[in-house]
Amino acid sequence: MVKKEKRIKISSIGIYLPDKVLTNLDLEKMVETSDEWITTRTGIKERRIASDQQVTSDLGVAAARQALDRAGLKPEDIDLILVATNSPDTLFPSTACWIQKKLGTKEMPAFDLQAGCTGVLYGLIVAEGLILSGVCRRALLIGVDILSKITNWEDRTTCVLFGDGAGAFILEESRDDSGLLSHFWGADGSLGELLILPGGGTLHPASEQTVKDKLHYIHMKGNDVFKHAVKRMGQSIIEALNSAGLDKHQVDFLIPHQANLRIIDAIGERLNMDPERVVVNVDRYGNMSVATIPVALYELQEEGKLEPGKIVAMVAFGAGFTWAAAIYRW
Repeated sequence: MVKKEKRIKISSIGIYLPDKVLTNLDLEKMVETSDEWITTRTGIKERRIASDQQVTSDLGVAAARQALDRAGLKPEDIDLILVATNSPDTLFPSTACWIQKKLGTKEMPAFDLQAGCTGVLYGLIVAEGLILSGVCRRALLIGVDILSKITNWEDRTTCVLFGDGAGAFILEESRDDSGLLSHFWGADGSLGELLILPGGGTLHPASEQTVKDKLHYIHMKGNDVFKHAVKRMGQSIIEALNSAGLDKHQVDFLIPHQANLRIIDAIGERLNMDPERVVVNVDRYGNMSVATIPVALYELQEEGKLEPGKIVAMVAFGAGFTWAAAIYRW
């Protein structure tokens, strides 16, 4: 995308992390694995797990309320609710509509966006177009997933990876130099079967057989995903920086999707980024899908590192395959 004079900004961030912590030592009691095996291959030490009673919209509402409170806003001050998720409460209505109900608002448009782990960056780009075109003034973008409920806890290659969480952005037009400077996005549907939840749709409608075959859980070919993720995320960052007229050395913080520490390290090395500029929280939360980038940005802000003018590069890769990068000036 070509850099624009008008831009949107993140005026507030909220997050929600479930109370339950599942450590690698806990997983040792559940499946044939070890803390050493998980840490060496993924960098993950623990992850958050939603309770049996919690649904995706519950996490999303909690993150949204915090974002609204921090901005001094009420739900009715929002013009649009856009939810990026891969684990909706129901196929329909959308999780966005369930969140709207729980926030106690009506009338405003609300819909879900599904783009794998890239969803929150896709959502940021979609919201930019709607805000700058005047369709809406202030949008609530939520990235939320409860992957623990679509994970096969008997499959040690996948169950060690995922965690649950939510992050919310309040977006509006920027009135100064801060905001979203540029972005780049893409997809390759020919690779979709490498990371897929096969059951429950029209391809494999729910049945006794799909349950027996465990088609309602995440299926992933990890090595293939790794190769494509590193390549596409590295390319996306460069493309987005070029659109912003910036060099990679001008990036103060790189927030890559927190899927696996080896992927994060490989991207940092490909871009010749100093490790201290690469944000990592995968060790504490695992792969929270669309929630990873909002949570990382929130933590940077809470640590006092996001001073005005700081350049943040965000990049993600997910099922589809999808990928996107966004360059943001704080």
